[in-house]
Amino acid sequence: MRRWYFEGQCVMGPRSGPGAHKNPFFLSARIQARRAAGARLDSSQLRHAGGNHVIFRTLLSKTLFAPGHPRFLPGFLPGGGAGIWGAMAEVKREVFGRMPPEEGGGEVEKFVLQSDSVRVEILSLGCIIAALETKGRDGQFADIVLGFDTLEGYTRKHPFFGAVVGRVANRIAKGRFTVDGKEYQLFLNNGPNSLHGGAKGFDKVLWSPQVIPNGVCFFRLSPDGEEGYPGELKVWVTYTLHGSELAINYRAQSSKTTPINLTNHAYFNLAGQGSPDIYDHEISIAADSYLPVDDTKIPTGEVAAVQGTGFDLRQPVELGKHLRKFHLDGFDHNFCLPPGRARRLVARARHPPTGRTMEVHSTQPGLQFYTGNNLDGSLKGKGAATYPKHSAFCLETQHWPDAVNQPHFPSTLLLPGEEYDHTTWFCFGTA
Repeated sequence: MRRWYFEGQCVMGPRSGPGAHKNPFFLSARIQARRAAGARLDSSQLRHAGGNHVIFRTLLSKTLFAPGHPRFLPGFLPGGGAGIWGAMAEVKREVFGRMPPEEGGGEVEKFVLQSDSVRVEILSLGCIIAALETKGRDGQFADIVLGFDTLEGYTRKHPFFGAVVGRVANRIAKGRFTVDGKEYQLFLNNGPNSLHGGAKGFDKVLWSPQVIPNGVCFFRLSPDGEEGYPGELKVWVTYTLHGSELAINYRAQSSKTTPINLTNHAYFNLAGQGSPDIYDHEISIAADSYLPVDDTKIPTGEVAAVQGTGFDLRQPVELGKHLRKFHLDGFDHNFCLPPGRARRLVARARHPPTGRTMEVHSTQPGLQFYTGNNLDGSLKGKGAATYPKHSAFCLETQHWPDAVNQPHFPSTLLLPGEEYDHTTWFCFGTA
């Protein structure tokens, strides 16, 4: 069995038998350290007993670890058409528009990732997923995310359609927190609270893109004090498409201790964007507990069991019937996922009439399930569609809301010298 070496160390071993603990594509921490220090690594620094070096150009575009390792990145798991074992995704880039002069006038690019079964469009503005097309049971593609046809829609006020939100996704109570004995006050943009990074969060800025194999990596430097947050923050958001699996990896490093919580705020409707509601969707979430909230959507601090409540989604429920049964206006709650940093299945959605399915896997400790309760039909979306209440849902993998103020929640603090690193996978199919 072929083994791969870096500076004399075996960094990738066999897929079975002795050495299978390095299965597959385990790259040593030595490579990670060299890359973090800015070293440029190429295939000449690795060797193996035969074959060619094409694989290294893919491996070195990422920091890779074994499946199950907390820092395993997407797209290199054998089976399921993923990674180098499956077909390469086509990546195209084009100009989408230009920001208004008052926003700096910068050019916004669109990146199109396409496989045989999925096509996704991503903007350099806010790392926005502007379109996501998947096949139904009939083999026909449909765009299953809400959004706009032109840049103008995204530069106006909208409910974070498809965007990466941060520095801290979700809500911080009273926009206030204390780190290392110093109190920080954020902009209040959601009643008495701060939401999704503040007045000008990560969703409203241009990112620097770089095309990589099967995808695109976006980078930005968030200055110390931006939106009131401490520390200069380097952030990388990487989208990769392998077959029917779209992966989003989030990495960040800070010069000061800072809270951080990154997610993507795509609004899904598996019947196709523009469909009037999501009541005929089946939803399941692998969570034994959830966070009750007050009337401003801030967690009360209680971690409540889902058993016997309308929040028990461990088995699939038809959403419309479920909301009526439990007299719920909708969901906008954090579900507490099993502890651990390994990739795990956290949610599944299915639309029986079209057969479309979506699985969500993640390394994150929480999942915000939102059913578009605040959509009101006032926005004109793609193809002149309107988006009324409950016309889409969000499955936002993230840390728990207001965790920076609730010590018994999983910590959102990133310290200097550490790295924030989480991945979410969206797997599309039919059933």
